[in-house]
Amino acid sequence: MLRFVQSTVASALLVATAAVPAVAQDDAGTQKKDSYRFVIIPKVVHPWFDKVNDGAQMAAAAIEAQSGSSVQIDYSAPQSADVVQQNQILESSIATRPDGIAIDLLDPAGNRASLEDAQYQEIPLTLFDSVPPEGMDIPYIGSDFCEQAKIASRRLVELLDGEGQVAIMMGVPSAPNHSIRAECHREVFAEHDGIEVVAEGIDNDDIQTAQKQAAAIMQANPELDGWVASDAAGPVGIGQAIVEAGKEGEVQLVGLDNLNEMLDLIRDGVADSSSASQPELQGYWSVMLLWQQATGAPVPTYIDTGNAFITQDNVDG
Repeated sequence: MLRFVQSTVASALLVATAAVPAVAQDDAGTQKKDSYRFVIIPKVVHPWFDKVNDGAQMAAAAIEAQSGSSVQIDYSAPQSADVVQQNQILESSIATRPDGIAIDLLDPAGNRASLEDAQYQEIPLTLFDSVPPEGMDIPYIGSDFCEQAKIASRRLVELLDGEGQVAIMMGVPSAPNHSIRAECHREVFAEHDGIEVVAEGIDNDDIQTAQKQAAAIMQANPELDGWVASDAAGPVGIGQAIVEAGKEGEVQLVGLDNLNEMLDLIRDGVADSSSASQPELQGYWSVMLLWQQATGAPVPTYIDTGNAFITQDNVDG
């Protein structure tokens, strides 16, 4: 469900579509430019963020169709999940004076100074798949990260009939969404006396690292019964490790998100299911909120793009 007031969107769509000078003001008090350039900065090079970019491109096309203005999307991803790299990209983007920047934070504390610099220079900001640093007023978009995690961990408890050893793949521990999901997994497992968390891995949102971590954890814990993850890369790597160890059907996996590899793991029966956010919607609404801010229109504080639960019954639906 999208948590915003309908008049907010309506005000943004009142932007005039007639041929105008570079900047013009309409009766609603918003401003229109002939062209806009928005920057998308994800956590890392990753197929999940490719879906975010797909959504951003769809928003650009919609804005062009509705307003007649041209929209350019600059997608710039760090090669690794490193806050220094991400801040370098953010600072470089600020220096080019774009019409807005959307970013998925790797570390709210580590990103704060660069975000404050963008605000000081009055560059519109939107966060996606994240939450703002404490005390910072930045619109953000995402799903309920805690509920997303609890959907997965409750499902795993159900599959294990409330008894067994489980492990959690944590993703990037400093990333707000990953840390929230990991903590909410722990909360669910703590509610069940028969469930024991025997290990936690850190994959830094990298599939290969997740595979290595999962293989090592399963070797060290041969009685392990099940897995959950806190990031999109984690369950893909875990699934690969389960297959390589020949433990399909023996070790349960409830995944996260809707990468194609994750969907294949469900189809093949390696994973039972996945609790999935909707990255395309996050990219779409990130650009829409940046555009609204650039025109001077009011924007909602938060848009909830919702979660989906994917099983073999609906994976191809």
